[in-house]
This record gives sequence, structure tokens and C-alpha cells, in this order.
Amino acid sequence: MRIGDLAAETGVSVRSLRYYEEQGMLAATRTPSGQRTYGSDAVERVRLVQQLFAAGLPSRTIVRLLPCVDAGRATPESFALLVQERDRITAQLAELTAARDRLDDVIHISEHPTPEHCPALRTDPAALGSAAA
Repeated sequence: MRIGDLAAETGVSVRSLRYYEEQGMLAATRTPSGQRTYGSDAVERVRLVQQLFAAGLPSRTIVRLLPCVDAGRATPESFALLVQERDRITAQLAELTAARDRLDDVIHISEHPTPEHCPALRTDPAALGSAAA
């Protein structure tokens, strides 16, 4: 199967497929003219890689996990790696939740400004008129 066919079959861009190959996540053979060709298992491999990306795993982690997939068995190291990635994502979620909560505060303040939060409301408009005179 040629790279364009694999891209069409999986919905993954040709550029992404080249990246997968460069990172060692996907194997291709070359024709005498240098075109990439993929075996029948490539569609399943690309879908697996996409699932792992969708789970939030970076390519460096996927590359480390694929030998376990290929062997058909998990190792203590692969479990530890998955737990580490889950913990990383959990920490990111906590940071995003805190950022969203701060943004909610900013939205509330912008909807209901007070002199405490808005310097423009601290000045008495009448005093501005007499100072200009």
C-alpha cells in the first residue's frame, strides 16, 4: 500500500505518516524509485498510534510502548510509564481547572466592576471636572 492510500484509509495526513516512520512508530519499505510502501498491518498500526495520541501520550512514550504491543505483553516498565503519563495529565488538568477558575473570576469582575478591581471607578468624575477648570 502506498503512503497516499494509507493516508486515505486511516484519515491521517501523509506528513503525519512520514513523522510516524521517522520516529520508529511505523515501518515502510521502499520501491526502487524510493516510494514508501506499507504492509497490510499498517492500517491497524496507524489506528493504534492515533488512539495512543488521543489518550494524551507524546510520541516519545508511544515509541517506548510499541515493543510491548508488538510482543503482546505489558511489562512493569510499561505500566509505570502509563501511570507516569496519567499523573502528568492529571497535573495538567489541575492547572487548567485553576486557570479556568481564575478566568471565571475575571469574567465576573468584568460583568460587575467595582472600584476595588477597576482603577477607573476609583476616581470621582466630579473631581475630574473641577480639576480641569
